[in-house]
Amino acid sequence: MEKDFIYHIKDKLSDVPDGTCVIIRHPLNRSSLHGTVTRTSTSSGVRLRTESYELYPGIELSYHDYLGDRFHFCHSHAMSVLSIDHCRYGRIGWEMEGGLSLYFGSGDLSFHITDKCSNSEISLPLGCYEGLTVSLDLDILKENKPELLCEAGVDICRLCRKFCGDRETAALPANSRIAHIFSEVYDLPEQMKLPYLKLKCQELLFFLDMTEPSETQILDAHYSGQVEIIRQIHDLMLAHPEKRYTIDELSRQYLINTAALKKIFKSVYGMPIASYMKQYRISQAARMLRETDESISAIARTVGYESQSKFSAAFKDIMKILPTDYRRQYKDQLSSSSSHAPSS
Repeated sequence: MEKDFIYHIKDKLSDVPDGTCVIIRHPLNRSSLHGTVTRTSTSSGVRLRTESYELYPGIELSYHDYLGDRFHFCHSHAMSVLSIDHCRYGRIGWEMEGGLSLYFGSGDLSFHITDKCSNSEISLPLGCYEGLTVSLDLDILKENKPELLCEAGVDICRLCRKFCGDRETAALPANSRIAHIFSEVYDLPEQMKLPYLKLKCQELLFFLDMTEPSETQILDAHYSGQVEIIRQIHDLMLAHPEKRYTIDELSRQYLINTAALKKIFKSVYGMPIASYMKQYRISQAARMLRETDESISAIARTVGYESQSKFSAAFKDIMKILPTDYRRQYKDQLSSSSSHAPSS
């Protein structure tokens, strides 16, 4: 789908060539602001950057910017490392060993022990992802805990038991407290980044220490075969936005239970099928209004609306403006830009 955050992430990765993964590491007590850079190859059509900062012995924070559809991911963290992941934009899924797939999206916070995803396939249902990971090495932190955490009585091992316990993963759905903690950590000036991240990391751990287990939820886990069926259904609907497929029709065609179809689609793509397709149809219509001179009624039929009035109502519901006004506004902006362009 066309979203502003896609362009934001594309801009951030403009210096990363196609099929390239860039990993930047800033070790503890670093002597350079630039860190060490490693470049590796990844799948065609994929661009990745991860930048990691070691904040304390045993505590590391990594920023991630990803563009693409899916790619293989392998890392060598110890079995005692707890990973806390925050998604800023987009949506991400891990297809882990054993066939399980886990997804979370914008604003969510997830937890897992890193050996669960040490060799996995990463999927980006919306084509991009921006987020960060706080990695806590429990073995190191048993012996060497930051002073402020000691003073506050924060027990990292207890946090791990509280949020994962016997479960392989857990999540905190997006809420205002999570948004407050992460609201300023993604766009920091380089000279302020390390001290500010140390403060924010400790704030996060204080918050988690005060959070009750009842506020967490188990991430929906699905087998990769089911997720692949959902992807096929997704691709079919996007290829034919003019058609109105019913849940029962798709269920029979792809031999999947209707309840599973609805549940897994929402888990993977972040919203129910009807809402997702409405967003997609309107985004396609907006593109056609900008890029073509087709009539409103023709565009409405192309994206699956037989009635122009129903299309206009749906367009206004999503875009907060009628399609006629949207096209006029876009053309006025183009005309204004042209009139202000310097003459050669």
